[in-house]
Parts: sequence; structure tokens; C-alpha cells
Amino acid sequence: MKTILIADDEEDLRLLVQVTLEDPSYRILTAIDGCAAVDAVCTHIPDLLILDWMMPGLNGCEVVRKLRLHSDTARIPIVMLTAKDGLDARKQIASLDLAGYLVKPFSPLELIQKVREVLA
Repeated sequence: MKTILIADDEEDLRLLVQVTLEDPSYRILTAIDGCAAVDAVCTHIPDLLILDWMMPGLNGCEVVRKLRLHSDTARIPIVMLTAKDGLDARKQIASLDLAGYLVKPFSPLELIQKVREVLA
């Protein structure tokens, strides 16, 4: 069973992602912000982290940087969800060593495909 952690400060989006990915082969965990995401990753070491960019406390980019500093969390695949889609955002995303990113609003089918690709 693969563990997926969904970190987003918007409850509706967390629920949407969770329902979209419901599958008996996935264990879904959630975090309400960046700080909670770091805590959950350190406790559960997920197979995939789906991470919102804009959150209070630690934003998604800060979470990625923090996780990449530690050997036990540095290799966790991360898919970023973001409403940002400009050139600056793409440059910043490219520097983070992500497994991928999806621009909001995204297609549930696109999310499923990306998760399957990353976990394969």
C-alpha cells in the first residue's frame, strides 16, 4: 500500500484530491498547512507528497526546501499544486526538484495520471 500525503490549507481542495485518489491501494493522509505537512512527513514518510504552493506558515516551496535538507525525506516525490503559472513561477518550480506540478484548476484525470506516473 502506497501512502500519499495531501497538504493544502483549503479544506475543499484537500477533500477533492482525497476523493479523486480514493483507491484501496492508497493510504491517504492530510495536512492543513506547511508546518503540519513537515510534521506528517517526518512521522509517516509518504511515498508521495501532494503539496499546495500558497499556504500560511510555511508555503509549499519552503516545505520542499526543508524536506530536501534531510536524507530521510530528501527523495520523497513531490507534486506541487499551484494557481501560479507565469514564467517566474515556472522557474521557481524548476529549481525545486519536483516530480511534477499541476496548475489549478486541474483535471481530476490529470491528477490521477500524474500520481500513477510518479508511484509507478
